[in-house]
Formats: sequence, structure tokens, C-alpha cells
Amino acid sequence: MTELPRTPSFRLDGKRALVAGASSGIGLGCAAALAEAGAHVVAAARRADELSALVEAIRAAGGSAEALQLDVSDVAGTRTAVAAHGPFDVLVNSAGTARHTPAIETTPEDFDTAMAVNLRGAYFLMQAVASGLIAAGRAGSLITISSQMGHVGGIDRAVYCASKHAVEGFTKSMAIEWGPLGIRVNTICPTFIRTPLTEVTFNKPDRVRWIEENIKLGRVGEVEDIMGAVIYLASDASALVTGTALLVDGGWTAE
Repeated sequence: MTELPRTPSFRLDGKRALVAGASSGIGLGCAAALAEAGAHVVAAARRADELSALVEAIRAAGGSAEALQLDVSDVAGTRTAVAAHGPFDVLVNSAGTARHTPAIETTPEDFDTAMAVNLRGAYFLMQAVASGLIAAGRAGSLITISSQMGHVGGIDRAVYCASKHAVEGFTKSMAIEWGPLGIRVNTICPTFIRTPLTEVTFNKPDRVRWIEENIKLGRVGEVEDIMGAVIYLASDASALVTGTALLVDGGWTAE
């Protein structure tokens, strides 16, 4: 009888997962997905009340979670927190911010605010988690929630696109450096997902028309659309995947 290959496990039992930006939106969805797959989730964000509510909900659903108040733009604080609570087998960095204005109107303050979180904070959070894994001699999967805007341009999004294109760049370099150590580094690149962060955009009819014209599947994204993707990249199912971007964009970048 032919011996059939077996699908690698999507389960994360026994894994510790850090989710930054977990208090709402995509980050909350990722935390819920990882906990459902069996990981112990350390839910991190700046807002303590929202984190407490998330942890309570995960535990009520039978999962394992704890809260960690964290601001990724504080590099020193991030390093200290990761060292104290790690090492982490999985990182999902969903912490992000946006300053959407026409490029001609971008202020240095808006530029610096976006870059402090989306680029600088993301870079050094990745470094901190990888350092813990390397010191422990452990493999891991590090995931950044990037954006389709890390691959294309967008109206009023010069600063945001710049930060996300940069994330795609350091992801490839880190994947090359840490691959021999068993540490995989990837991004998930969503299209427009309905979250508190995107509410301002969805309140503008001209922007909604632009979005609907570009998403080939004919609908905007929901948080649930990202949850399967994060389990795939976090688990052994993607054991040979590193240095790449998983586009969950409804076909936006297909052209």
C-alpha cells in the first residue's frame, strides 16, 4: 500500500506567541487565532483595559493568554519586556499607525510618528525577539503585519507606503541572516480591513469607491480573513517559507 504524505500540523500547542498591537483590529484577531490553535498568547499593546478584556475573552473560550503593556516605539522598554517574558516561538507584530495626507502636506511630525512605530518599532521588536531565540538556541516564526501598500502606492499614503516598503526590505534581510538558525521571517500584507484604524477611510465615499474598484474579489477585508494566514505562517505548515510576503489583498496587487 502506498504510504501517503501527511499534512504538517497547523497546531501551536506548547508554543509561546507574542502579539504586539493586540488590543484591537487585526492584532486582536491574530491573538484569538493563535490561542485557538493552542499557543499561549502574550497580548501586548499600550491600552491596558482593552488587553485585559481580550485576555479574559481568550481564557473564557478555553485558551491561554496574559497581558503585557508595551509601546513598540519605546525601544529600550521593548527590549526589557521581551527579555523578561520570552523567549517567544512566535511573534506577530500588528502594532502600527497611519498619518494619511497628500505628500505635499506631510509634516515632519507625522513622518516621524509613523516611522517610529511602523518601521523603527517593528525593526527593533523583531531584533529583540530574535535575540531571545538565538540565545536559547531555538527556532521560531516572526511575522509582521505589513500591508499591500508595502508593494504598491496609494492615495494620500506616501509616508505609510514608505514605512511598509521598508518593512518588506528588512524582512528579506533578516530572513537571510537568521534562516540558518531556524528563524523564519515573513510578512502578511492585507488589503483594506474593517478595523477601528480604517474607520476614517471607510467614512469617505471617494475612498470607498477607489477601494472597491481595486479589490478584484469585490469586497473589503474582515479581520477573519487574516486569521488563517497567521496560523499558516506561525505553524509547521509553512516550515519552508521565509523572507516572503503573504498578500491577503483580494487581488489588489495582481495587476
